[in-house]
Amino acid sequence: MRSIRVETSTATILLTEAPEPKVRDRQTGEIAKDAVTGEALMKVGVVYIDEGESSLIHVTVPESGVSEGLALGSPVSLPGLVARPWESVFNGQQRHGIAYRAAAVTAGAMVGAGA
Repeated sequence: MRSIRVETSTATILLTEAPEPKVRDRQTGEIAKDAVTGEALMKVGVVYIDEGESSLIHVTVPESGVSEGLALGSPVSLPGLVARPWESVFNGQQRHGIAYRAAAVTAGAMVGAGA
């Protein structure tokens, strides 16, 4: 499916869940890997605030893209953030949603902070 680039320049993004390995198979505990590089993938929870609206989302990032020293509640940047719609059938039920992926998660600044 097509990826849609997410514009983050006017958004405030706050870390709500610390990075943790993304599990591919809950029964076996297998960690998800990037299909191209084979690198382990991590999942972070953020609140994305823009134009007076907020959304809680989970974003997948490669393990090497997770910066040190990220603190819960602090602003972060998500360079290369894209959204990808998905759908599947699980146990006979149609499911759908949006998956988010970024090249990294790094310490960021609040938009509009300062002067």
